[in-house]
Amino acid sequence: MSADAWRGRLAALNAQQPWFAPFANQLHELQQAVAQGAGAASALAQCGALHDDARLPRFVPAHRLPPGEAYESFVARTGTVPTRDNLHDFFNGLIWQHYPRAKRRLNELQATQIAARGAGGPRGAVRDAITVFDENGALLDAPAALWEALLARDWKRAFVDSRPLWAHARLWIFGHALLDKLVQPRKEITAHLWRSPCPPGAAMAEVDRWLAAQLAGQAMARKPFMPLPLLGIPGWCEENRQVSFYDDRSVFRPGEPAVAIPTQGAFGALDLPGPNLI
Repeated sequence: MSADAWRGRLAALNAQQPWFAPFANQLHELQQAVAQGAGAASALAQCGALHDDARLPRFVPAHRLPPGEAYESFVARTGTVPTRDNLHDFFNGLIWQHYPRAKRRLNELQATQIAARGAGGPRGAVRDAITVFDENGALLDAPAALWEALLARDWKRAFVDSRPLWAHARLWIFGHALLDKLVQPRKEITAHLWRSPCPPGAAMAEVDRWLAAQLAGQAMARKPFMPLPLLGIPGWCEENRQVSFYDDRSVFRPGEPAVAIPTQGAFGALDLPGPNLI
């Protein structure tokens, strides 16, 4: 994509769409910086950290990555994130700004795996799972009955019968490639949802701390995710007001029920309802 193309798509982005709304304030600042001529790395550096007590990496142009060095190893070694002028890398920086602890933890796990196994050859279950969640992950704070329906992949119960419960739920997008896909939303876009509810009513900084505490190599190797078709969420597209929207089995696929994973860290078991859907 040309520089003009990605800048145009970013300028046209509606930050009030439900999937972008949690990032709206920072997105507005970044849109302004890019509109004034900044590249992605420069814009991200200008806007800085959201949380004073969190250590952000420095965002640098992509050519700073030395030939032959794995991207993840370079980030871990230098504390810098090579960033191309495209939406994918722009959204990666945006997620770093909102989830710095979780992103740093994922990078540590990746770098450790590469040091132990090498960058070439089979990636292994841990690296594969880290990449999937880093690119396409999401988190949910929702009432227990809604979680039960989603774990069962009972889509009609989750999205139709339990529809009022979504007013007491919040979904947090974590995957930067997922945000990139949602620039042009399509029915089939499906997140890898972390298979445990995040802290009820928590601010994003608290969610970041909680997620960082959950991320361990052993946990990632078990691929603790389940599918969530995002456009099925009430309020996320006009068409899902029709019950027939959920009849599309190519998107709302039946499958083996999932089991919620136990949480770790200070928040303990987290299966309580939370407030408004963002």
